[in-house]
Amino acid sequence: MMRIMKLIHLPLVLAILACGDDAPQADSPATEAAQAGRPLAATPADGVAERVAPAPDETAMFTPAALKTRRLGDLDAMVQARMIRVLTVYGLGRYYLDDGQEKGLVKESADRLQKFINRRYERDNVKVHVVIIPVARNQLIPALLEGRGDIIDAGLTITGQRRDAIDFSIPVTKALSEILVTGPSAPALSGLEDLSGREVFVRESSSYRQSVAASNERLLRAGKAPIEVVPVTEVLEDDDLIEMVNGGLLPWAIVDDYKLQLWDGVFNELVVRKDIVFRSGGRIGWAFRRDSPLLREALNEFLAGIRQGTLIGNILINRYIRDFDWSANALEAEHYGRFAQLEEIFRKYGEQYGIEYLLAAAQGYQESRLDQSARSDAGAIGVMQLLPSTAADPKVGIHNIDEVDANIHAGVKYVDYLRDRYFSDPDIDTLNRTLLALAAYNAGPARMINLRRKAAQQGYDPNVWFDNVELIAAQEIGRETVQYVANIYKYYLAYRMSAAQGVRRQAARQKAGIEQE
Repeated sequence: MMRIMKLIHLPLVLAILACGDDAPQADSPATEAAQAGRPLAATPADGVAERVAPAPDETAMFTPAALKTRRLGDLDAMVQARMIRVLTVYGLGRYYLDDGQEKGLVKESADRLQKFINRRYERDNVKVHVVIIPVARNQLIPALLEGRGDIIDAGLTITGQRRDAIDFSIPVTKALSEILVTGPSAPALSGLEDLSGREVFVRESSSYRQSVAASNERLLRAGKAPIEVVPVTEVLEDDDLIEMVNGGLLPWAIVDDYKLQLWDGVFNELVVRKDIVFRSGGRIGWAFRRDSPLLREALNEFLAGIRQGTLIGNILINRYIRDFDWSANALEAEHYGRFAQLEEIFRKYGEQYGIEYLLAAAQGYQESRLDQSARSDAGAIGVMQLLPSTAADPKVGIHNIDEVDANIHAGVKYVDYLRDRYFSDPDIDTLNRTLLALAAYNAGPARMINLRRKAAQQGYDPNVWFDNVELIAAQEIGRETVQYVANIYKYYLAYRMSAAQGVRRQAARQKAGIEQE
């Protein structure tokens, strides 16, 4: 599900954890300091008890205002501030909040880095803290350059274009390739040339975008049509696209080959096309601002001590990957058949209440797989899984929800009520009004009011769901609502792409004289 399984730097972190606490350590902090030209920490004279000042109250360090403070500078400034901020992208698996607790592979590596830095600087009592700040992927580099973070740990490929703006650590992976992965809905491909004139879905901020552009130059020189690049929302990560390919929602995706190792045994419908390569020899690194020699030295030393071991992490994979509610295939023949049967009902009530009907249908798919016979243990009924009491309430006022038309009508009307009653602020755009209403549909409107208030207090945008209110929801109430909205949005995108393809196919048939307008 969307942003549910984001594990971009698996080889590095698995190696960190494979090494464990028994991994070989560098020289003692004193030796390190001497070698690096740093002053040695003062030590007490023999026989004199060390006087340690009490650690200051650290609560103020982690207030929203403190975390929002823009700060530039090298590692010495971070140590003085007692905080190193790691920018990453939120997602179950990589970094997420469950019952208020930070979890994921980025959290594991941040904890290791914190121990390393405090050992390096002999900060036994007044410690330097490594904190994680999740942002949208297309905000990683801007946030770093603006001083809203100090390090990026999000699986960035080291490219010349990125090196023009930021610096990188030593590579944390072996040489990797950007390859095509296909799924059950993909047509047969004999090679990269067969993608000529076909669509490939990529994020504009990804290195894949540059790689496709290079491949298109080769295709054009060969007299072939270029690959059609369809930008996808920055909300989708590689593993989202992999999941969508596995489920048949997309025919294929471009990914780094090492990421597919993680999904072995998890997604079993993937075909890894090692013969269709868009870039080879790439490396992943941690990123930081240029002109930061102290940070570069420390990170490279930290990362150089991490061996890329062979202990793959059945424990880690079970801990961070397998126990999630993976999205289903909304375009699978049986499921899409239900959508086709109900499409006009969703369209009718979507137009009546000003809700995009494909988004309403995606909610119905998440709730019941569009199955009107579905019943929950709590008594929810039908496609939209509404309680009869909710449907009968005057704010909805729809009865007979055991009939599919009334059921969909009640569900769409209730979302519209939530949207207009609680999310009518003109500063909220249309999509986010609906996303917030969907979250309220799942978690309750009173809870959403509280979550938006807390989001604003913590420096997030209370008018935006993804990467903002979503993060507070994960922190406060766990992953269910995050997962609920994410799945709906993914199904919505799948329906939209399917509809767009149908329109293009119809136009092509008409142009070819197969069908009349």
